[in-house]
Amino acid sequence: MLWIKSLHLVFVISWFAGLFYLPRILVNLALETDATSTTRLLLMARKLYRFMSILAVPAIAFGVWLWLVVGIGRGPGNGWMHAKLLLVVLLLGYHHACGALLKKFERGVNKRSHIWFRWFNEIPVLVLLAIVILVIVKPF
Repeated sequence: MLWIKSLHLVFVISWFAGLFYLPRILVNLALETDATSTTRLLLMARKLYRFMSILAVPAIAFGVWLWLVVGIGRGPGNGWMHAKLLLVVLLLGYHHACGALLKKFERGVNKRSHIWFRWFNEIPVLVLLAIVILVIVKPF
């Protein structure tokens, strides 16, 4: 079980690195006016999105294994797990939203400001904070 937990954590941390960095690239894209720099940022963003999408798969797979096979968070008194799973679903939606925003930049149709992207960039920090509290404190 400790191997599965370790792998889950490594892949979650790696996935979150992408969830933190890709929106930051989007902030820079929203600010950029130079075509060469925009092309470079788009290439970086595409590669990062592809890689973080790959990392999300084992992160979720190992988490599901811990939940369904090992039994972590199952049974009565584990409402924290339901809240965590809801947050993971929201993270998947955020991940997808990052991809949709990237496509808008690729098509040159982004209408959002760098300030909006700065706020958007903070969402995974708040979700991670909530997940860590749920998993460690198990408040309900």
